[in-house]
Amino acid sequence: MILPWARQVPSPNCSDREGREVDTVVLHHISLPPGEFGGGHVEALFCNRLGPVGHPYFAEICGLRVSAHFLIGRDGAVTQFVDTEAKAWHAGDSALEGEADVNRRSVGIELEGDEEAEYTDPQYAALNRVLAELRAAHPAITGRRIVGHEHVAPGRKRDPGPKFDWSRVS
Repeated sequence: MILPWARQVPSPNCSDREGREVDTVVLHHISLPPGEFGGGHVEALFCNRLGPVGHPYFAEICGLRVSAHFLIGRDGAVTQFVDTEAKAWHAGDSALEGEADVNRRSVGIELEGDEEAEYTDPQYAALNRVLAELRAAHPAITGRRIVGHEHVAPGRKRDPGPKFDWSRVS
Protein backbone atom coordinates (compact mmCIF):
# COMPACT_ATOMS: atom_id res chain seq x y z
CA MET A 1 0.00 0.00 0.00
CA ILE A 2 1.20 3.43 -0.94
CA LEU A 3 -0.47 6.32 0.90
CA PRO A 4 -1.26 8.87 -1.81
CA TRP A 5 -1.32 11.75 0.66
CA ALA A 6 2.08 10.93 2.19
CA ARG A 7 5.32 12.35 0.84
CA GLN A 8 7.07 9.56 -1.08
CA VAL A 9 10.83 9.07 -0.65
CA PRO A 10 11.74 5.52 -1.77
CA SER A 11 14.35 3.71 0.31
CA PRO A 12 16.47 0.92 -1.15
CA ASN A 13 16.54 -0.72 2.29
CA CYS A 14 13.71 -3.18 1.82
CA SER A 15 13.10 -6.68 0.57
CA ASP A 16 10.41 -9.25 -0.16
CA ARG A 17 8.12 -10.47 2.62
CA GLU A 18 8.51 -14.01 1.29
CA GLY A 19 4.75 -14.59 1.38
CA ARG A 20 4.19 -13.47 4.99
CA GLU A 21 0.98 -11.50 5.56
CA VAL A 22 1.17 -8.14 7.33
CA ASP A 23 -0.46 -8.46 10.75
CA THR A 24 1.59 -6.15 12.99
CA VAL A 25 2.63 -2.52 13.31
CA VAL A 26 5.82 -1.69 15.19
CA LEU A 27 6.15 1.84 16.56
CA HIS A 28 9.58 3.40 16.98
CA HIS A 29 11.11 6.74 17.86
CA ILE A 30 14.04 8.34 16.10
CA SER A 31 16.02 11.57 16.25
CA LEU A 32 19.22 12.39 14.41
CA PRO A 33 21.48 13.43 15.87
CA PRO A 34 20.11 12.05 19.16
CA GLY A 35 17.80 14.53 20.84
CA GLU A 36 17.55 16.81 17.79
CA PHE A 37 14.58 17.01 15.45
CA GLY A 38 14.34 18.12 11.83
CA GLY A 39 17.25 18.59 9.49
CA GLY A 40 16.53 15.71 7.10
CA HIS A 41 19.04 13.36 8.69
CA VAL A 42 16.55 10.50 9.21
CA GLU A 43 15.60 10.64 5.53
CA ALA A 44 19.29 10.62 4.61
CA LEU A 45 19.89 7.58 6.82
CA PHE A 46 16.95 5.65 5.34
CA CYS A 47 18.14 6.46 1.79
CA ASN A 48 21.84 5.62 2.43
CA ARG A 49 22.88 9.26 2.02
CA LEU A 50 23.95 10.02 5.60
CA GLY A 51 27.64 10.84 5.61
CA PRO A 52 30.04 10.66 8.55
CA VAL A 53 30.35 14.44 8.93
CA GLY A 54 27.99 16.98 10.44
CA HIS A 55 27.82 15.35 13.88
CA PRO A 56 30.13 12.86 15.64
CA TYR A 57 27.26 10.34 15.95
CA PHE A 58 26.87 10.18 12.17
CA ALA A 59 30.28 8.50 11.83
CA GLU A 60 28.97 5.64 14.02
CA ILE A 61 25.80 5.00 12.01
CA CYS A 62 26.39 6.19 8.45
CA GLY A 63 27.00 2.63 7.26
CA LEU A 64 23.72 1.27 8.63
CA ARG A 65 21.21 0.00 6.09
CA VAL A 66 17.86 0.59 7.76
CA SER A 67 14.46 1.96 6.87
CA ALA A 68 10.86 2.14 7.99
CA HIS A 69 7.67 2.24 6.04
CA PHE A 70 6.70 5.63 7.49
CA LEU A 71 8.18 8.56 9.38
CA ILE A 72 5.87 10.95 11.23
CA GLY A 73 7.49 14.31 11.91
CA ARG A 74 6.89 16.54 14.92
CA ASP A 75 4.45 18.56 12.79
CA GLY A 76 2.49 15.44 11.79
CA ALA A 77 3.90 15.30 8.26
CA VAL A 78 4.06 11.71 6.97
CA THR A 79 6.82 10.44 4.73
CA GLN A 80 6.61 6.97 3.22
CA PHE A 81 9.85 5.16 2.41
CA VAL A 82 8.66 1.62 1.63
CA ASP A 83 5.44 0.19 0.16
CA THR A 84 3.71 -1.84 2.87
CA GLU A 85 3.71 -4.84 0.53
CA ALA A 86 7.51 -4.98 1.02
CA LYS A 87 9.59 -5.64 4.12
CA ALA A 88 11.28 -2.54 5.53
CA TRP A 89 14.37 -3.05 7.67
CA HIS A 90 13.24 -1.48 10.94
CA ALA A 91 13.01 -4.01 13.79
CA GLY A 92 16.36 -5.79 13.50
CA ASP A 93 16.86 -8.79 15.78
CA SER A 94 13.28 -9.24 16.97
CA ALA A 95 10.52 -11.73 17.73
CA LEU A 96 6.78 -11.68 18.32
CA GLU A 97 4.71 -14.60 19.58
CA GLY A 98 7.68 -16.92 19.10
CA GLU A 99 8.30 -15.90 15.49
CA ALA A 100 11.62 -14.23 14.64
CA ASP A 101 12.18 -11.55 11.98
CA VAL A 102 9.26 -9.31 12.87
CA ASN A 103 10.06 -7.25 9.77
CA ARG A 104 8.52 -10.01 7.61
CA ARG A 105 5.09 -9.52 9.19
CA SER A 106 5.09 -5.87 10.20
CA VAL A 107 4.86 -2.27 9.10
CA GLY A 108 7.37 0.01 10.81
CA ILE A 109 6.36 3.53 11.79
CA GLU A 110 9.01 5.91 13.11
CA LEU A 111 7.85 8.85 15.18
CA GLU A 112 10.29 11.72 15.30
CA GLY A 113 11.04 11.73 19.00
CA ASP A 114 13.11 10.32 21.82
CA GLU A 115 12.73 9.21 25.42
CA GLU A 116 12.74 12.79 26.72
CA ALA A 117 10.29 14.78 24.58
CA GLU A 118 6.52 14.43 24.63
CA TYR A 119 5.02 13.40 21.30
CA THR A 120 2.90 16.09 19.66
CA ASP A 121 -0.84 16.25 18.99
CA PRO A 122 -0.21 16.36 15.21
CA GLN A 123 1.88 13.18 15.51
CA TYR A 124 -0.90 11.28 17.27
CA ALA A 125 -3.44 12.53 14.71
CA ALA A 126 -1.23 11.46 11.80
CA LEU A 127 -0.44 8.12 13.43
CA ASN A 128 -4.12 7.32 13.85
CA ARG A 129 -4.82 8.30 10.25
CA VAL A 130 -2.02 6.01 9.03
CA LEU A 131 -3.22 3.18 11.29
CA ALA A 132 -6.77 3.46 9.92
CA GLU A 133 -5.48 3.11 6.37
CA LEU A 134 -3.20 0.23 7.35
CA ARG A 135 -6.06 -1.66 8.97
CA ALA A 136 -8.18 -1.20 5.85
CA ALA A 137 -5.38 -2.50 3.61
CA HIS A 138 -4.16 -5.22 6.01
CA PRO A 139 -7.17 -6.49 8.02
CA ALA A 140 -5.05 -8.88 10.10
CA ILE A 141 -3.70 -5.86 12.02
CA THR A 142 -5.58 -5.73 15.32
CA GLY A 143 -5.19 -3.49 18.34
CA ARG A 144 -3.05 -6.05 20.16
CA ARG A 145 -0.76 -6.20 17.14
CA ILE A 146 0.18 -2.54 17.39
CA VAL A 147 3.34 -2.79 19.46
CA GLY A 148 6.46 -0.89 20.32
CA HIS A 149 9.98 -1.79 19.31
CA GLU A 150 10.46 -2.41 23.03
CA HIS A 151 7.94 -5.27 22.81
CA VAL A 152 9.62 -7.13 19.93
CA ALA A 153 13.22 -6.48 21.01
CA PRO A 154 13.00 -6.32 24.83
CA GLY A 155 16.20 -5.41 26.59
CA ARG A 156 17.67 -4.16 23.32
CA LYS A 157 15.23 -1.37 22.45
CA ARG A 158 13.09 1.02 24.49
CA ASP A 159 11.04 2.85 21.89
CA PRO A 160 8.62 4.40 21.41
CA GLY A 161 9.52 5.07 25.04
CA PRO A 162 8.01 6.30 28.29
CA LYS A 163 6.66 9.54 26.78
CA PHE A 164 4.45 7.67 24.29
CA ASP A 165 0.79 7.72 25.34
CA TRP A 166 -0.65 4.37 24.25
CA SER A 167 -4.16 5.53 25.22
CA ARG A 168 -4.08 7.96 22.28
CA VAL A 169 -3.71 5.17 19.72
CA SER A 170 -7.01 4.29 18.10
